[in-house]
Amino acid sequence: MVAALACCLLAAAGCAGGDDGNAARTAGTATTAPTTTAPLTTAPLTTAPGPTTTTVVTSPDQLARPSTAAAVAAELVRVERALRTDTGTTAQREALGWAQQHAYGALAEHPEWYDEVVAGLPADVAAPVARNHDAAVHLTSPSLGPPPTEPPDWTIRTPAPAATLLSWYREAEAASGVPWPYLAAIHLVETRMGRIHGNSPVGAQGPMQFMPTTWDEYGAGGDVQADHDAILAAGRFLAAHGGAGPLGGAGIARALFAYNPSDDYVAAVEDYAQVMAADPGAFDGYHAWQVYVTTTAGTQRLPEGWSKTGA
Repeated sequence: MVAALACCLLAAAGCAGGDDGNAARTAGTATTAPTTTAPLTTAPLTTAPGPTTTTVVTSPDQLARPSTAAAVAAELVRVERALRTDTGTTAQREALGWAQQHAYGALAEHPEWYDEVVAGLPADVAAPVARNHDAAVHLTSPSLGPPPTEPPDWTIRTPAPAATLLSWYREAEAASGVPWPYLAAIHLVETRMGRIHGNSPVGAQGPMQFMPTTWDEYGAGGDVQADHDAILAAGRFLAAHGGAGPLGGAGIARALFAYNPSDDYVAAVEDYAQVMAADPGAFDGYHAWQVYVTTTAGTQRLPEGWSKTGA
């Protein structure tokens, strides 16, 4: 099973292992968690053009979030298509991910826009938008607990490059039989692809949030703090719980529930995995998503290099 790393807004996180899954999840999600879909920073966002293959954007704070349903729809069409067809530089694709996260954040903050947004979407964009929005709905479930009163005790690190992480997911898939998009989706939900470094309130550790006893069983002598070792261990855990096999099967749903005993968690991971399975280019967008934390005082972005002691 898994215990949650935290719950701040639009997020659930799990971690493999523990003696009492439901008790552990309650303890974790009532405290803090990495956001999985786009709450927006409390700092004012500048009005800037969306990133294209010629626009230079060096920070998500340079981007303005869409302010109407029509603007959200237009931005989602632009970024979802660009992520699947644009062969721009790493920096340009990162900027697309930032813009994507802002668009989904605006939609999450205004659920009344949803019908208008999806009504005019072309079919190739409608499917990933529906999946990403559904993940946000599940990850804002009241069952995940209230926001904390202050930012969590985390350090935010720079993740491994997207190509490197993808190679590790595929390595784990080859070794375990668990489809790589599930491993990527768990990594996204748990620690934003390894950006978040910090134990959960119940003692879960590392980028895939393993409880120590479960790491002893599935870690194969590796380093729980190392993305590569943790990804491989997650594959072993999921396979041991029936997760090997085709995408979307009943076995993977049961394995994900063993990883984190929450129907909302399972549904969100399934959503993100299905988006990446449909087009691996979607992974680049998720890889760029930032850590946003909502507390009772508001929402803020925790940039890479941030730590609570240095904040």
